[in-house]
Amino acid sequence: MPRELYVVIVTALWLSIAQQFPPPPDEPKANRGAEATAVLAGGCFWGVEAIFERVNGVKDVVSGFAGRGAPGPLGPMPQAEVVRITFDPTKVSYGTLLEVFFAVAHDPTQLNRQGPDIGPEYRSSIFYMDEDQRRIAEAYIRRLDNASVFPKKIVTTVVAFDKFLQAGVEHQNFVARNPTAPYVQYNDVPKLAHLEKAFPQLLKPR
Repeated sequence: MPRELYVVIVTALWLSIAQQFPPPPDEPKANRGAEATAVLAGGCFWGVEAIFERVNGVKDVVSGFAGRGAPGPLGPMPQAEVVRITFDPTKVSYGTLLEVFFAVAHDPTQLNRQGPDIGPEYRSSIFYMDEDQRRIAEAYIRRLDNASVFPKKIVTTVVAFDKFLQAGVEHQNFVARNPTAPYVQYNDVPKLAHLEKAFPQLLKPR
């Protein structure tokens, strides 16, 4: 399938989902000059990073790794690929970031995979920094499931943040540095196109 047609089809599907999205839960009002952090796992960090770098109010996005699961027959679950987002909560709320996360950045109904990437390191997970973030994340997942926004139940886990390991320099700003890479063209460009059409009010000015 030609890439242009693929982008059109995928964007149309995502738009149909985004139009059904209920708003995120309310959250405490942020103070001027405040700075906050969100850590999200939604598959390969290249595309997730590229999406949140476009969102107004986001100051910095870094690709890396976080989280380990309980030991299993093959050992502990590997760390997930995550992005650490530093943002101004007076310009963009944590709930709005989660809305983009669920509506654009990945498919939260896929267990331990995203598209062509398979394995627990590509799992969907929210690493909350405090009780407010935990409450908002869990409430929003319930709201999305109750609204049947997705054809299947959301499998995103909500777990306490422990520590962040930054990925190598070759992984940072990968999409911006490699816009014509086949992986980027088929997996990330459609998501960026969807972001522009579904949430134009959230974008940073070019």
